[in-house]
Amino acid sequence: MKVNQAKRFKGGEWDFIQDQPLKEPLVLVFGDRFLLESEELYKEIRKLYPDGHLVFGSTSGEIIETNVFEESITLTAIEFERTKFEIVSENVSDFVDIEKMGLAISNQFNAKKLNHMFIVSDGSFVNGSGLIDGLESVEGFQASITGGLCGDGARFEKTLTSYNENPKQGEVVAVGFYGEDLEVSYANFGGWTPFGPERTITKSEGNVLYEIDGKPALDLYKKYLGEKAAELPQAALLYPLTVQQNDQSEPLVRTILNIDEDANSMILAGDVPLNSKVQLMMSTMDDIAEGASNAAELAMRDRKSKPELAILVSCVGRKLVLDQRTEDEIEEVADIIGDQAKITGFYSYGEMAPFAGKNECQLHNQTMTLTLMSE
Repeated sequence: MKVNQAKRFKGGEWDFIQDQPLKEPLVLVFGDRFLLESEELYKEIRKLYPDGHLVFGSTSGEIIETNVFEESITLTAIEFERTKFEIVSENVSDFVDIEKMGLAISNQFNAKKLNHMFIVSDGSFVNGSGLIDGLESVEGFQASITGGLCGDGARFEKTLTSYNENPKQGEVVAVGFYGEDLEVSYANFGGWTPFGPERTITKSEGNVLYEIDGKPALDLYKKYLGEKAAELPQAALLYPLTVQQNDQSEPLVRTILNIDEDANSMILAGDVPLNSKVQLMMSTMDDIAEGASNAAELAMRDRKSKPELAILVSCVGRKLVLDQRTEDEIEEVADIIGDQAKITGFYSYGEMAPFAGKNECQLHNQTMTLTLMSE
């Protein structure tokens, strides 16, 4: 595996950390939404990598090495030596049902031979839970899935993604990896603590939450937020919900992406099933950093070889809590995975990964999610 990395700030030139000739590389381009809207960006990177497979995604912060940047673009180009990959891209506007979109994407891969799938998804229109259900619904699908929902800072205006074209809204890009020589491990961890009474979801539809304990969900949430309610939906990033469908299921954290004042409802990044138990959550800087360390430990636990590439997807809510200490969680990860691994990634509106030791993917919020690769 050969890796080139570079970064560029608004108005600046590309600064290459490594720069070597690569053949038909996978090129991951993560950047600020406003910079990705440039009509010249795609042409510029195509000129750098004429035979590259270019995947773009907007972010709520760009991760490269142990640094976190804003108003920048990061580029990570990977040439695999013994691993084949193919890329499929579909737009949510072409499908009535998000699960059918996921199914349509997976149907374009060889499910029996697929090793792993990495997703770079629109973060505004896509219900991540439904997308995952669709991706995994293909007969014979056994591959692991990781990835994330793209971000737009804390603005929640629009997110952009694309494959081999100018970034646009509504796109879901899936990178499928084939070959037994590729070792992939993954893990996620939060570091958030539930508080307040445990309540029950009494009305919901997909990722829209209408009622908790028979009362309008938005009213109840605003009551807890107090003065911060005026800052919704951004304020919700500091107080996500933990959702547990039943006693046997793992609790999932859900971030509120938007609110509907007329319907008194909240739109979350993933499903909030009826009759699930919910609680508010909060965290501290130290807990967030420790959570990242725990994620790295879990991702490294059963590896046969040291990772060469680490793709980190962390939630924008964690970034807001950490503030000036955002890089702490990246440094925690780097200390555990080793300095031989090239690190890239982004801050997201949702993270995709199975729980450690399992294969079935879940949508998470407010976690540090790692995808570690080596050949």
